[in-house]
Amino acid sequence: QVQLVESGGGLVQSGGSLRLSCAASGFMFSGHVVSWYRQNPEKEREWVAGISVSGQTENYAKSVKGRFTISRDNAKNTVFLQMNSLKPEDTAMYFCAAGGGLYGGSRRDYWGQGTQVTVSS
Repeated sequence: QVQLVESGGGLVQSGGSLRLSCAASGFMFSGHVVSWYRQNPEKEREWVAGISVSGQTENYAKSVKGRFTISRDNAKNTVFLQMNSLKPEDTAMYFCAAGGGLYGGSRRDYWGQGTQVTVSS
């Protein structure tokens, strides 16, 4: 059974940091690009970041570039999103997705259920 399970979300004050994890199983994780998306009730789903299968290439939405870092550990089938200097507008449900390309418009093969990030002002 394919699984992508996000964790690490929570409530944090503006300016704080969180580290999200996405644990994958049931498919060839090391052969897939992995991306992070976010969504809140007032916005459409937004692509946040993507990382190549090797971890050598990272792409970011301009809204998070310089604050967020995506990384992966293929030996542990896990991808991370380090989020620093968090702002209230970062509040959203964060999802990881596997497959496709490094940009937001790509089709994804698998999606996780999401983890909630809430940034207080």
